[in-house]
Amino acid sequence: MKCRHCGNPLHLPFLDLGSAPPSNAYLSAQALLAPETWFPLRVLVCDVCWLVQTEDHAGREALFTEDYAYFSSFSSSWLAHAQAYVQAMHGRLCLSAQSCVVEVAANDGYLLQYVRAAGIPCYGVEPTASTARAARDKGIEIVERFFGVALAEELVAAGRQADLTVANNVLAHVPDINDFVAGFARLLKPQGVATFEFPHLLRMVQGCQFDTAYHEHYSYLSLTAVSRIFATNGLAVFDVEELTTHGGSLRVLAQRIDSGHRPVEPTVEALLGAERDAGMLTAELYGQFQLQPSRIMRELLSFLISQADAGRKVAAYGAAAKGNTLLNFAGVRPHLLPYVVDKNPAKQGKFLPGSRIPVVDEAHLRADRPDYVLILPWNLKSEVIAQLSYVREWGGKFVTAVPVLEEFG
Repeated sequence: MKCRHCGNPLHLPFLDLGSAPPSNAYLSAQALLAPETWFPLRVLVCDVCWLVQTEDHAGREALFTEDYAYFSSFSSSWLAHAQAYVQAMHGRLCLSAQSCVVEVAANDGYLLQYVRAAGIPCYGVEPTASTARAARDKGIEIVERFFGVALAEELVAAGRQADLTVANNVLAHVPDINDFVAGFARLLKPQGVATFEFPHLLRMVQGCQFDTAYHEHYSYLSLTAVSRIFATNGLAVFDVEELTTHGGSLRVLAQRIDSGHRPVEPTVEALLGAERDAGMLTAELYGQFQLQPSRIMRELLSFLISQADAGRKVAAYGAAAKGNTLLNFAGVRPHLLPYVVDKNPAKQGKFLPGSRIPVVDEAHLRADRPDYVLILPWNLKSEVIAQLSYVREWGGKFVTAVPVLEEFG
């Protein structure tokens, strides 16, 4: 395999999780009667541009299907994050009724609803029919296509250039990262700004966040790699912010190389320096990461087995992609974890890919009264504990597995 950005042959390993089905390929009861498709799940490092990337096995059309089940609006903390972003960009960029905001990977309209409410013209690009439909139900215009240079040039020809483009948690999800980034350079107006948010690779390493690896994540991103990819494809980074979302993310602000005029903020060099100091431009940092998932797997299995031996019940909350990575790597099945609760109706009544654990609604949790609730989307731990605070009424506790097994009363 060659690097998706620079074409360098890849030899440096980062993570090997064996094999797994696509993490968002939830199963119907009928699908349980048929075999599943599993793909190897290996992550490699380019030692030239330092882009960390999943080995190629599945195309985007196989992963982002018309019944894609991830809907952003089911997280109240993520909605608050999106609203705060819109308020910040509205002021910083002086957006108005004469501006145009475009979100790529607009999902169910979780962010553009706030842009629209502010009276700023906007539209979204979203390839999955299920989420595009939900966004249209909010009154948001959606272009139902995968994004890249070809679509960007069509939009420009139609007079639909953007003052601001938004790309939250999608840069890691694209197989042709060069074409994707180059599309933003085409779509922006000469003085336009593009913002990208993505989980920070450094936080993934430091936080043992191996469960953020799955086939839909083609890339695992540092500012070092992103800056190089952008520069090759017509964009220049001029600011960066560190965020707490998704276990530690970056918000990168970029402009067109040929026409942008904004000065580069000191934050850019500071973070590039922090990545260098952490060893992100050396093979050594990546070589030891494989030890972490093995440790976490053993801790989780020991916990589940000990609770089963003691006659205590453990349920899970959050039918999240990261949870599927964890459960499939650990080999957890319904005899150890009988169900997972999720408030997304699109997932309820289905089964997790690989583990085939049933997804149920919250009423099931209240009736069953488990001794422990394993929170699979650990990045939403505080939100979930607040939502399920009634679990404490029957003496139930919460537990997370990443980065270490931890109980919460």
